[in-house]
Amino acid sequence: MSRIRGKDTSIEVKLRKALWHKGIRYRKNCKDVFGRPDICIKSKKIAIFCDSEFWHGKLYKEGKSIPKKNREFWTEKLEKNIMRDHDVNEKLKKDGWKVLRFWQKDIEKNLEKCVSEVLDVLKNT
Repeated sequence: MSRIRGKDTSIEVKLRKALWHKGIRYRKNCKDVFGRPDICIKSKKIAIFCDSEFWHGKLYKEGKSIPKKNREFWTEKLEKNIMRDHDVNEKLKKDGWKVLRFWQKDIEKNLEKCVSEVLDVLKNT
């Protein structure tokens, strides 16, 4: 697990480059914003998270992918990650932030859709 990247993952970089090319300026991994969003547009209070299906529990909730070894550890870990994501969303929304979360597959397969969603939120903020 020590080799798992916490920031500058391939999906983060891909989304950031696409946003930059559209003229959207942002901060990455904002330490002073609760939950440390992967991409943060402070002036508009928009927090963007790029979540992998495994680590953030999408596959777990669908009952697909839990490692066979040490199942109890993985179940607890994934449930904690899901709860943490939920708590971060609630706290940021309570503080007036717009929270966007994109799954890895969405970024990889529908990058333009993700970018247009960010642009829509920017337009309406």
